[in-house]
Amino acid sequence: MTLSSMTGFARSQGVSGSYAWTWEVKSVNAKSLDLRLRLPPGWDAIEMPVRQRAAEKLARGALQAALSVTREGVPPVVRVNDNVLDAVIATLQGLTRRIAAEPPRLDGILAVKGVVEVVDAQEHEDERQAAEAAVLAGFENALAGLVQMRRHEGEALGRLLITRLSEIGALAQRADASPGRQPEAVKQRLAEQVAALVETGARLDPDRLHQEAILLAAKADVREELDRLKAHVDQARKLITTGGAIGRRLDFLAQELNRESNTLCAKSNDVELTNIGLELKSVVEQFREQVQNLE
Repeated sequence: MTLSSMTGFARSQGVSGSYAWTWEVKSVNAKSLDLRLRLPPGWDAIEMPVRQRAAEKLARGALQAALSVTREGVPPVVRVNDNVLDAVIATLQGLTRRIAAEPPRLDGILAVKGVVEVVDAQEHEDERQAAEAAVLAGFENALAGLVQMRRHEGEALGRLLITRLSEIGALAQRADASPGRQPEAVKQRLAEQVAALVETGARLDPDRLHQEAILLAAKADVREELDRLKAHVDQARKLITTGGAIGRRLDFLAQELNRESNTLCAKSNDVELTNIGLELKSVVEQFREQVQNLE
C-alpha cells in the first residue's frame, strides 16, 4: 500500500439530459474524516450515498465537496398564482370602497411579489433519477482524482520521512560513539562528582555516597534512550514501507522520538553529546511536522 497525504483538490463536470453539473472537492488536515457537503436545493437524496463513498475511500481529512447544478435547454414556465392573485384583488376592492383613488393597473397587480412565478419546466422522474445517478458517478470521479493527488503527495512525504529517519539514526550513532560516552570519560566525571559531594558534605556516610554514585552513574548512561531511539526508527521505517493510513501511529512514534531526545539532552553532561541531542530534537520536530500531513 502507498502513503497518502490529507491535502488535495479535484474537479469533475458533466451533462445528463437537461442537467449540467460540476463537483469541486478539496481536503486538508484533520484528526478524523470530516465531510462537509454543499448541495443545491432539492438534491438532498444524494447526500447519504456521497458520504458512504467518501468514507470508503478516505480515512482522515477535512473534506469539502460542493455541487452546482443547472438545467439547460429547458424553456422557463410563467405561472400565475391564483390564490395570491385573488387575495390581492380582494384587498384592492376593499381599499377602493374606503379610499378614493384610481383603479389599479394590470402591470401593478402583476408586480406584486408572488402573483407571477417563473419556474423551470416540470421534470420527469426518469430524467431526474438518471441525473442523480450521473451526479453520483461524477462525485466518484472527482473523489478518485482527489485520492490520486493525495497519494502522489503522500509518496513525496514518504521519501522525506525516510530521509529524516536516516538522519535520526545517524545522530543516534554519533551519540553512541561520542567520546563523552566512553567508560573512561564517564568514570572520570563520576569521580569528580563524587569528590564534589565529599567536599560539600563531609558527614555523608559511605552508604549514602554509594547511593549517590549509583544515581550519578544512572544519569550519565544514555544507553536506554539510544536503544529506544533505534527501535522507534525501525518501527517507523516498517510502517512507511507497509503504507496505508498510518498517520496516527507515526504521530505517536514522533512523540516518543521527541521524548527520548529530550531525555538524552537532560542526562547529557558532555558538550558534544548535548549538541548532538539538540540537533536530534530539531530533526525529530521536522519529522513530526511532516507526519501531521499524512492520512
